[in-house]
Amino acid sequence: QVRLAESGGGSAEAGGSKILSCGVSVPTTRFAFMAWFRQPPGKEREPVAAIRTETGGSYRNSERFTISQDKSEHTVYLQMDDLKPEDSAMYFCAAKTQDRGGWGQTQTYTFWGQGTQVTVSS
Repeated sequence: QVRLAESGGGSAEAGGSKILSCGVSVPTTRFAFMAWFRQPPGKEREPVAAIRTETGGSYRNSERFTISQDKSEHTVYLQMDDLKPEDSAMYFCAAKTQDRGGWGQTQTYTFWGQGTQVTVSS
């Protein structure tokens, strides 16, 4: 059974950094992509970053965020730097087995974690 579990959320001050982790119950290479999405209060879920698990190639919407993986630990990370209050959101880890639809399309991801809340104060 595939399970994704996010951790590392919490409070941060503007300008600070945070690292989120996504532990996966199976090898990350089982998936074509693993990604981070976020959903601010009252808004739609939006893509943050994604990684091709086989090659390590990555995509992101902001240079302040960096996605990486540790294949041996079955873990994907999201390094968030220079945090801003508008980064406050529930952050979700997601995975998909097929390379279809681009890296940021929410509906193409099959597996999701429960999310971890990040709150950035000014």
